[in-house]
Amino acid sequence: MIKPSVSQTPETAAKQLIDRLEKQVGGVVKGKGDVIRLAVVCLLGKGHILIEDVPGVGKTTLAQSLARSLGLAFQRIQFTSDLLPSDIVGVSIFRRTTERFEYVRGPIFANVVLADEINRASPKTQSALLEAMSERRVSVDGKRYQLPTPFIVLATQNPLEYVGTFPLPESQLDRFMMSLQLGYPPREKERELLLSGGIDGMLDDMEPAVSQEEIVHLQRRATQVKVADKLADYILSLAEATRESSEYLLGVSTRGVQNLYRAAQAMALCEGRPFAIPDDVQTVAGAVLAHRVVLKGGSGSIEAARAAIERVVDSIPVPL
Repeated sequence: MIKPSVSQTPETAAKQLIDRLEKQVGGVVKGKGDVIRLAVVCLLGKGHILIEDVPGVGKTTLAQSLARSLGLAFQRIQFTSDLLPSDIVGVSIFRRTTERFEYVRGPIFANVVLADEINRASPKTQSALLEAMSERRVSVDGKRYQLPTPFIVLATQNPLEYVGTFPLPESQLDRFMMSLQLGYPPREKERELLLSGGIDGMLDDMEPAVSQEEIVHLQRRATQVKVADKLADYILSLAEATRESSEYLLGVSTRGVQNLYRAAQAMALCEGRPFAIPDDVQTVAGAVLAHRVVLKGGSGSIEAARAAIERVVDSIPVPL
């Protein structure tokens, strides 16, 4: 539980915790403060993250450092063509000693789950994540099992390799609150990482910056951030613009609108405010909306989608 001092507001106390978390993750994932902030926003908004980037830029490191900084259970699932749904959610095994079936939980039962190269698995295996991501529970042999709290999936995919891959369908993409790109670190940060001998030692030495109880409280606090009616209408206008524009084949879904609303609340909390402003919406709009839209003309790159969302944001008047 966050316990602000007499001179602190609850939002100030929350911001101090968030700053401490971001600083610790930033000590390992160097030069990517904006990506770390968006990842934390997604965590506070109870969302999931899709990281689409080339190998070796820190996707796994981001997931591991976030889990260690929160003191949460972490599991990595390497998606391959022969991965089965039971390899994710678990399986029932018959025990001769008890003459009963016993459910053995899969790696999905962790607080932070890294689904590495998710587009290499078959659609059937990919769909095993759907219920877990949207409902935070799984069903096995007719029984439902609740996943731990908090729960966040960080999925990765390589945008440059298409042989032997299965592109995520729109229904699966829509389950992710955000789509992020890490990119290469700045030269000075990469040099610092090079001379330090890598990040393995840093990860081993990491201590939790925020407790599990505190992060759950922060998630609850984010839902209490006030969003004015005019700002809610602004969010709806952004979504409607993608649905009505001739540039889009598929616009933003209702789930996308809800995710943008929650992300704006979480961004406001990260800034130490009890209310959201248009800047909060604009800051997260690209990450929340770009992977949900389909452009006409055959351009399916995330960069083109982000540029299109930016044009929508620029075209809608900001509420005063």
